Amino acid sequence: MLDIRFVRNNPEAVKENIRKKFQDDKLPLVDEVLELDKRNRDIKQEVEALRADRNKISKQIGACMAQGKKDEAEELKKKVQANADRVESLSAEEKEVEEKIKKIMMTIPNIIDPSVPIGKDDSENVEIEKFGEPVVPDFDIPYHTEIMESFKGIDLESAGRVAGNGFYYLMGDIARLHSAVISYARDFMIDRGFTYCIPPFMIRSNVVTGVMSFAEMDAMMYKIEGEDLYLIGTSEHSMIGKFIDNMLNEDQLPQTLTSYSPCFRKEKGAHGIEERGVYRIHQFEKQEMIVVCKPEESPYWYDQLWKNTVDLFRSLDIPVRTLECCSGDLADLKVKSCDVEAWSPRQKKYFEVGSCSNLSDAQARRLGIRVKGADGSKYFAHTLNNTVVAPPRMLIAFLENNLQADGSVRIPEVLQPYMGGMTEIKRK
Repeated sequence: MLDIRFVRNNPEAVKENIRKKFQDDKLPLVDEVLELDKRNRDIKQEVEALRADRNKISKQIGACMAQGKKDEAEELKKKVQANADRVESLSAEEKEVEEKIKKIMMTIPNIIDPSVPIGKDDSENVEIEKFGEPVVPDFDIPYHTEIMESFKGIDLESAGRVAGNGFYYLMGDIARLHSAVISYARDFMIDRGFTYCIPPFMIRSNVVTGVMSFAEMDAMMYKIEGEDLYLIGTSEHSMIGKFIDNMLNEDQLPQTLTSYSPCFRKEKGAHGIEERGVYRIHQFEKQEMIVVCKPEESPYWYDQLWKNTVDLFRSLDIPVRTLECCSGDLADLKVKSCDVEAWSPRQKKYFEVGSCSNLSDAQARRLGIRVKGADGSKYFAHTLNNTVVAPPRMLIAFLENNLQADGSVRIPEVLQPYMGGMTEIKRK
């Protein structure tokens, strides 16, 4: 969420940013919020004048009473009452206007970083760098669920009867591999200096609207009926929410946390052949990383976060690449974002396995996450997040890149301790 003062002083820059994000339908909101802002300031000014006038009249009433001028005092009291009625009316209007301003300000997108490429959607994202050599073996690679089924490792049919489409049972060695990847990712991030955390898996609505846009909220979140609680779509939500209404001392920054959680998503609009199996699902588990830092440090942490994911995948011998997200592919709170994509030997292309984002002070402004500097100054923190690993998609990349000609799956050396020393998974 932008500062209303920034919009007031830079309306054309805000409009140009909206155009760069191809959201021209939001252009009228800028003029609308500026009119509301002007009305809000006029109300405050009038209320202040009325209160000053009331104080002045109150003194006059006291003087009149002391001089025995009761009739004059009564007339002045009527003025005080009229003054009070006007203040009450204005205060009610002020509250209404401020609610409208807040709603619009939460809809106007954040100012994107100058380095972000301009494009309408994810088809115009820009490849930054590749890591590792993509390999296509000289044998056919089955669809990922077929690989899992060859190890008796997945049961979609039973899950469909129990919970419907978008759910699964993982079994045996595949379930163990899933847990091994999560455990390895946890230790990988702890070794990089991040504090491990298991957060709440449900959050209140004020946290939801603090961490994401209304459009994202509608497309992703499951609401708990009858309660002010939502199931988290990623642990980033509750991890950033941990600092709501906090005043952090500057020497407490940066806060670098890595968290485990199950994740729940509606996945509205999911479709297509590559979304069968465990590619797009309603429930999965994930290891996440978040940073709360000083504004000048967020570019540094942005680079560190996506590099952590690249390094983890490369430690498992999985080729990856990074894509710079274009303006039209950025969620409204983000100023800069990149996707980490893993190589799929079966599809002979890369697919998304993680996303790294710098949200500048957008979440902090909504949630009231402030910092007190050594000089006494106060400002909003910057927040960032990135996927360490989400095993459903990670399993696809892992199985395809480590599948051997005889149908077994090789276990990289770094993962073997988490698999009880196993060097490969063999067909049942």
